Amino acid sequence: MPVGIKTPSNQIKLTNVSLVRMRRAKKRFEIACYKNKVLEYRSGTETDLDNVLQIPNVFLNVSKGQTAPKEDLEKAFGKGRTIDDIVMEILMKGELQVGEKERGAQLDMLQKEVVEIVSGKIVDPGTKRVYTTGMIEKALDQLSTQGAKAGGHDHKKEHANGPSSANGEANGEGKTKEKDLPIWTGVSTTKSAKSQALDAIKALIAHQPIPVARARMRLRITCPTSVLKQAVKTAPKSGADGEPADGEKATGTVKDKILSYVEQVETQDVLGEEWEVVGFVEPGAFKLLTEFVGSQTKGRARAEVLDMAVVHEDS
Repeated sequence: MPVGIKTPSNQIKLTNVSLVRMRRAKKRFEIACYKNKVLEYRSGTETDLDNVLQIPNVFLNVSKGQTAPKEDLEKAFGKGRTIDDIVMEILMKGELQVGEKERGAQLDMLQKEVVEIVSGKIVDPGTKRVYTTGMIEKALDQLSTQGAKAGGHDHKKEHANGPSSANGEANGEGKTKEKDLPIWTGVSTTKSAKSQALDAIKALIAHQPIPVARARMRLRITCPTSVLKQAVKTAPKSGADGEPADGEKATGTVKDKILSYVEQVETQDVLGEEWEVVGFVEPGAFKLLTEFVGSQTKGRARAEVLDMAVVHEDS
């Protein structure tokens, strides 16, 4: 009579898996996640952990089903930490392990997303026109080549001794300024496209491989004068009974808060019982501004777009 082959009861078989790893206390810890879900969770696109984790546990070796002993976890992450806490730390900070083909596809997708975000937020300061995504991509490629070279050596030392600092060598100012400039080394699968786009914009503005400046929106903001001097609370959302939540503290007036979103005031005036300001706002702050005037003034103030980011495109 043939004897059936039994699978060990402690062996866990996983399919369609992506591993996230972290080295601590000379050991490698792993968690098993579903493919394509780790980056979505890190960026906030996915919020349900059940759709991310295959098993809510920490392993020394996922493929062998070898879970991490409690003593190893305590030594590496500290006593008193729950499994859920450790899993979350590895998920958010660990290194995502993917195949070469999958990694290439992810990088291509991220590259495209980053370039599109960047192209919508910067302009040629001379013409106020947006750049094509192709021009943005070439400029970032140029910066990533420079950043890779800097990363292979002492970045601060290289910039301090490089041609760009030579003009300021006499007084030392060039060294200080150049070494502190942000660098761009290309997209990474460990950060969201939005955060990487902001890093790319900082590097483009700092190094100017092409002439760039942040795009700005031209707005008209109106608000009743009776509302302007009202105190702004740290937590603008009201409680269930409509009263402000406990612990709120005033952080200035409604007028102060509105002006804090405006990078440059063009005109400011009081017309009857309404205060009006026309000015320029960074596109990323527009949503925050509209949310603020909607919640703090209960819709009595409004923001009107006069010019989309002081940008015009060729037809």
